[in-house]
Amino acid sequence: MTEIETTGGRRRGRDRQNAAGRSKLPEQKPFAQPRMTYGPTKVLSEDEVEAIHLASLKVLQDHGIDFLEPDARALFPKDGVKITDARVRFDPEFVMETIKTAPSEFTLHARNPEHSLRIGGNWMAFGSVASPPNFVELDGTRHAGTRQNFQDLLKLTQMFNIIHFVAGYPVEPVDLHSSIRHLETTYDMLTMTDKALHCYSLGRQRNQDVLEMTRIARQVSNEQINNEPSVFTIINSSSPLRLDIPMLQGIMEYSKRGQLVIITPFTLAGAMAPVTLAGALSLQNAEALSGMVFSQLVRPGAPVAYGGFTSNVDMQSGAPAFGTPEYMRTAMAGGQLARRYGVPYRSSNVCAANASTHRPPTRACSHCGARSKVASTS
Repeated sequence: MTEIETTGGRRRGRDRQNAAGRSKLPEQKPFAQPRMTYGPTKVLSEDEVEAIHLASLKVLQDHGIDFLEPDARALFPKDGVKITDARVRFDPEFVMETIKTAPSEFTLHARNPEHSLRIGGNWMAFGSVASPPNFVELDGTRHAGTRQNFQDLLKLTQMFNIIHFVAGYPVEPVDLHSSIRHLETTYDMLTMTDKALHCYSLGRQRNQDVLEMTRIARQVSNEQINNEPSVFTIINSSSPLRLDIPMLQGIMEYSKRGQLVIITPFTLAGAMAPVTLAGALSLQNAEALSGMVFSQLVRPGAPVAYGGFTSNVDMQSGAPAFGTPEYMRTAMAGGQLARRYGVPYRSSNVCAANASTHRPPTRACSHCGARSKVASTS
């Protein structure tokens, strides 16, 4: 009996020592923004990139894009486009000339200047995951997200130096009414983190509210924030070939005030996009170009990035597929297209390969091809 108790005590002691060791995190490196030291992977040849580019211009010229917001259509000049009802068709020369004013590199300002980020060139930035509906407790219990869960994940976002910006809601706090959710969550993001943040474009007033709260938190004037990108927003086209009213209002509100707009078509091959990857990429590129053009019409020189999220669907169920080989190829191809136009690139690092089984749930935003990576164009 004594031997058993002693052995058990020793085991409990070892368990406590192991638990204590497991509870200690390795020392972090200081907050720093990495740069791409190697050339980006090219999954397409130069001829293939050019073929997709030309196909996209033909889509814009022959078919065009629906711009559902009348105020947005009113900003187009008489020359260079043809407008029929809500459909806008673009001359290829007009597209390429207009996007020349988009900057290839700029600073995204954070409340803490030491956490401001360079976007473009060979800079990379990694952000937190955004918009999961559910939260999993340490005991494995899964439930809809709450504000407390949201705040807990914000604390982790602030703590980890490898996470450079808040990419959106790390979990959707459904206990906050949707009419005020953007106000409460922005308050939490601005008081619990000091990193750059994202705003969901769900209506003109929400864009204005988030930017004004950010201005107050940074303690700068309207003139200063209009020349210092401090918030970014993701603009998703409604594929195929449509930009809806909230998305267009988001472009107008943020581009006119010099904030970062990331045009991100969500094109699923076999559903709202052609089943071939070349066809899906051509559609993605056409929609991205139309949004980039519009941002430069609102304010020439406004920061804009190319967002790529083309994947495929399960042809039996129709469900979106994430992390597939097809997705990885289009993500890298999107980076090549962004480099062709000289603008930053945002995409997701989701991958179903075994090598990524234990990767942290981060996003990145980069100019060279890095839900959120912002990479570089060099």
